[in-house]
Amino acid sequence: MSITYTVRHATHPADSRNYDTAKLREHFLIEQLFKADTVHATYTLHDRLVVGGAHPVEKPLKLETFPTLRSEHFLDRRELGIINVGAAGSVTVDGETYELAPKEALYIGKGAKEIYFNTSKSGKALYYFNSAPAHHTYPTRKVSLSEAETVELGALENSNHRIIRKVLINSVVQTCQLQMGITELQPGSVWNTMPAHTHDRRMEAYFYFELPEDQAVCHFMGEPEETRHLWVKNNQAIISPPWSIHSGAGTSNYTFIWGMAGENLDYNDMDKVAPTDLK
Repeated sequence: MSITYTVRHATHPADSRNYDTAKLREHFLIEQLFKADTVHATYTLHDRLVVGGAHPVEKPLKLETFPTLRSEHFLDRRELGIINVGAAGSVTVDGETYELAPKEALYIGKGAKEIYFNTSKSGKALYYFNSAPAHHTYPTRKVSLSEAETVELGALENSNHRIIRKVLINSVVQTCQLQMGITELQPGSVWNTMPAHTHDRRMEAYFYFELPEDQAVCHFMGEPEETRHLWVKNNQAIISPPWSIHSGAGTSNYTFIWGMAGENLDYNDMDKVAPTDLK
């Protein structure tokens, strides 16, 4: 099998208050997503989201099922969102190939049988993906950056000037519960998702990339009145439970992909927390 996987159990906020740094990293940080000629998947019991990465070098990599899913194919009961975070590449779905430029996305609906992550002719092929349980089949669709719902928020004066590109969201493409987008911090800005918020009806995963190898992001998490932090490097991801804030500040500007799964598709369904109320 070209796929490796780990399983992360859901955590209670009262328990997480007692975690030291090592335990926080064990439960919430995904340190390695990309290994040559391997698909790696992390299955979290927070809304049963799968967070993964594929790095084909010598040959295309098939997205195979694994024992935890108890299914013949990976997408028998799931939907899948892929965002290209490497050089221009392509993904083949049941014999049809979709070319993906950097940061372009591909939604694949429930029931697809064979998915291949293809090597790149122009450089390093890296595909980041999220997968959530699905109850209905929606068509496979590529989403370019020009098709994304794009908004510009924040200001350089507050160190949070950022561009948000909602690529796999219900205003752009039909999904069951999966939503994904890209947030790009502009030069001179380091804060993301500020003011912070929680959303009890959805969990979220954060993937940090385009971060210089000698820089890092301090990811803030935990209950608003009981916050914690984790230092994150380039091409690493964070599992964010519904009860947790998810914000961050980098030693440089960077880009991150947010992916959500849960009860609704309302992007604006969030409970904001003022910076002065964080503890």
